Amino acid sequence: MSMNARAGAKMALSGLAAAPLASPACAEAIGQPHPWQLGLQPQVTEIGERINSLHNGLLVIITLITVFVLALILYTLFRFHEARNPVPSRTTHNTFLEIVWTIVPVMILVGIAIPSFSLLRFKLVPPPADIVMKATGSQWLWTYDYPKDQGGGFTIVSKMLDEKERGELIAKGTSPEDAPRLLAVDNEVVLPVGKIIKVEVTSTDVIHGFNLPAFGVKVNAIPGRNNEVWFKVDTEGLYYGQCTQICGDQHSEMPLAFHIVSPERYSEWLKEAKAKFASNGASHARVADARPLAP
Repeated sequence: MSMNARAGAKMALSGLAAAPLASPACAEAIGQPHPWQLGLQPQVTEIGERINSLHNGLLVIITLITVFVLALILYTLFRFHEARNPVPSRTTHNTFLEIVWTIVPVMILVGIAIPSFSLLRFKLVPPPADIVMKATGSQWLWTYDYPKDQGGGFTIVSKMLDEKERGELIAKGTSPEDAPRLLAVDNEVVLPVGKIIKVEVTSTDVIHGFNLPAFGVKVNAIPGRNNEVWFKVDTEGLYYGQCTQICGDQHSEMPLAFHIVSPERYSEWLKEAKAKFASNGASHARVADARPLAP
């Protein structure tokens, strides 16, 4: 995408960003971290819910193992203290115990592997998508292509708001919580709730990380390669993510902002965005021809 096209796209969306459909002030910014938060962000996709369930299950297993091992260590320190055992035992092995501590860990690992591989397959084998779009990482912004054959045909350039731009937005009435530092962007991605979305992720320069914690989605953006992620969001709102690969001195300034709206509002936004981009000569988007990452 040329610099002129990017500039045109950004100018085209500058007015749209203030519209009710795309303004952060009009969306509940629920997909972001909070002070003293424990666990994962509230999950709004089936993928995220399954990841959260696996995470919580593993936390229980790990806690039990840690407590058991700690109890063995404390018992050993107490039972086999020098004062209680002036003549140390010369036991070299115990066949029964060796069998037990071989079989039990294997059973635990198998119990963990079964849901893990099931989740991995669920993530890597997407159902037929309702919307396919392309996300391209560049130092230090994201470009999103809405395919023409799905009512789009335009490109969004999304860049983090600097402190001056963020201050101006807050001065106009947006609460600081709805324009979070290092997360708020000039142009948000808008997508409909309840639809299966597939995103093809790539990069123009170095490796970036496409990460949306509330969706349970994370994949690398690699130059010359298309990786795929998919999700179906169940709750309307504004969700944030960040680049997760150290990609340069402004790595922390590559947030992602996805605004999930009703299908009706999405259709309205799509028409308005298409008209605005067309009037500014923005490039038409197309789904890249590169081979996606095989499951």
